[in-house]
Amino acid sequence: MIETDLSDIEVAHKLADAAGQVILPYFRSTDLDAENKLSDGFDPVTVADRAAEEAMRDLLAQLRPKDGILGEEFPAKMGTSGRTWVLDPIDGTRGFISGTPTWGVLIALSEGEGPILGVIDQPYTAERFSGSAAQGDRAVLAEMTGPLGRRGLRTRSTRDLAEAILFTTFPEIGSAAERAAFDQVAAEVKLTRYGMDCYAYALLAAGQVDLVIEAGLNAYDIQAPIAVIQAAGGVVTDWQGGPVHEGGRALAAATPQLHAEALRVLNWQD
Repeated sequence: MIETDLSDIEVAHKLADAAGQVILPYFRSTDLDAENKLSDGFDPVTVADRAAEEAMRDLLAQLRPKDGILGEEFPAKMGTSGRTWVLDPIDGTRGFISGTPTWGVLIALSEGEGPILGVIDQPYTAERFSGSAAQGDRAVLAEMTGPLGRRGLRTRSTRDLAEAILFTTFPEIGSAAERAAFDQVAAEVKLTRYGMDCYAYALLAAGQVDLVIEAGLNAYDIQAPIAVIQAAGGVVTDWQGGPVHEGGRALAAATPQLHAEALRVLNWQD
């Protein structure tokens, strides 16, 4: 049955619910196998990744059959509506197979020039971070739900690098040049932390940290965080200040002023 009366954000929540139900039985399983998708390096995928994306695709076939789908684990599906659902069933599979609750389900809806809504969902901790742009008579949505209830999302007011908390997933962030640029920013902030995958972006939207800087991203890694952070008042661009919804090198900041400072330092050699 096609439920055309559901809003887009309601569909996104149903997708997150479906993915979480599939994933949780595998989390912290002692016999979960992970395949390596790379011949040089380590990029794991599990049965949970694939099953969760299949569950979301099946649901979209019922609820939004005309929309396209771009997911990490299966080929893209072309749509006829001009809209695309961008799915990462488990962002942070390395963390997932290690038993850390820092992975998440990423869901975004894009209309070509970037995402108009996004959800970062952590099923194990029951935290969900949602953001969407104003549409018609709908105001901007920026909220999280979790064990402490429902509350709005708002980025911090930090403007100076010296007061900022910075996150990235890998200490080796990217190429030697990208690592050098990142290190320049890290040298100026108050605190640098590693290893949070999409959860770091959620923390930025929730007003807990100030900067996330990463490289080598795909569209499905960044589109949901873009929507959530922008709805919460933050800024997300590439390292030159341009759009990053297609992936690449991302800079997410709590305020425009802090974003400008981080851009300056990232590009100090240019």
